[in-house]
Amino acid sequence: MSQLRDHLSQRALGVKQSAVRDVFDIAMDPNLVSLAGGNPWLDDLPLTELSQTAADLVAKHGTESLQYGTGQGTDEMRAAACTVMAADGIPDADPEHVVITPGSQAAIDTACRAFANPGDVVVVEDPTFVGALTTFTTWELDAVATGTDDQGLVPEQLDETLTRLKDEGRRVAFLYTIPSFANPSGALLPTSRRDEVAAICQKHGVLIVEDNPYGQIAFDGNPVEPIAARHRDNVVYLGTMSKIFSPGVRIGWALVPAALKREFYLSAESAFIHASTYSQMLSTSFVNDFDWTGHVAHVTQLYRERANTLVGAIREHWDPAVEFIDPRGGFFLWATLPEGVDTLEMMAEGIKAGAVFVPGAAFTPVEGTHSTLRLAYSFVSAEKLTEGVRRLAPVVNEAVARTR
Repeated sequence: MSQLRDHLSQRALGVKQSAVRDVFDIAMDPNLVSLAGGNPWLDDLPLTELSQTAADLVAKHGTESLQYGTGQGTDEMRAAACTVMAADGIPDADPEHVVITPGSQAAIDTACRAFANPGDVVVVEDPTFVGALTTFTTWELDAVATGTDDQGLVPEQLDETLTRLKDEGRRVAFLYTIPSFANPSGALLPTSRRDEVAAICQKHGVLIVEDNPYGQIAFDGNPVEPIAARHRDNVVYLGTMSKIFSPGVRIGWALVPAALKREFYLSAESAFIHASTYSQMLSTSFVNDFDWTGHVAHVTQLYRERANTLVGAIREHWDPAVEFIDPRGGFFLWATLPEGVDTLEMMAEGIKAGAVFVPGAAFTPVEGTHSTLRLAYSFVSAEKLTEGVRRLAPVVNEAVARTR
């Protein structure tokens, strides 16, 4: 076995299973209340009609639906992606500048292929998406955190971070950011800050990779205009069908500046040839033939109700010293316990108590003890959300008490 491991590359040896994936494995225990997984709610999809559509794709389109497709994506799916982006707040996206990928995770990977060299820096908000951090590690990139508050990226701190990296002679491949209802923090970056972030990156010559899976899950029904809407030439914008339709279809996309599209497309093609033709057809049909915006509005209201239930349960059962960002959209609530609490250790006690969350250490490149945690409400009934918070209350409150 040890000799076989000699065949592994340094890149492979550096990849670790994320804490989120570890928690998902644990969360399969039916005796646990899982507040860990950020899955979309699919039960309210028009499943009967979708099943007929899925069957018709093979019946009507024959081998075309099962055959190889174009590397950039079908014309129809790229147009459908533009329809979705119009609802995001980008009404003038050009299908010619869209590259369809097997989910937006593949688009993050392609951004690393296309724009980064081993040893380069990717600047990330702290906290950030664990799947992106794993990809950056795989490509031997150095994820450098820049500061955030309850509204997301702090522009002044981003400027300081980029200035310091320039003074150190480091090459910054890009800034990776989730401005709308970020995973894991749920923070919503205000429009004024979005323009500041774009201006700062332009000043430093740094590309922005803007990931927007949750933008339409806005509890007030008004998605905030993406950075890419007004700063198209310096932003690679990532979208996905995962949160508005289905993660299982594995369809995402990148809207790429014209000057970068050829290299991005070729980098994507070298990795996966093309996204599933069948999944593209099904996703296109969902956008063109179904009331997809009505579905998004419906599940957004459901998520809003669940978020309110979660907030109410925390306020009732947890020590008021626990601070959190009140969700305004998306799937997650981000909580901060007093300094000195290690939520990674606390997770084990929570599992013994019958509930599971994801510790904040999973979402940052910064080493050390972290007193933060993520709770997901999107896939959990109101009753289970309340029960999970109640089960965790003794663990949380005892951890807080030990800091006094």
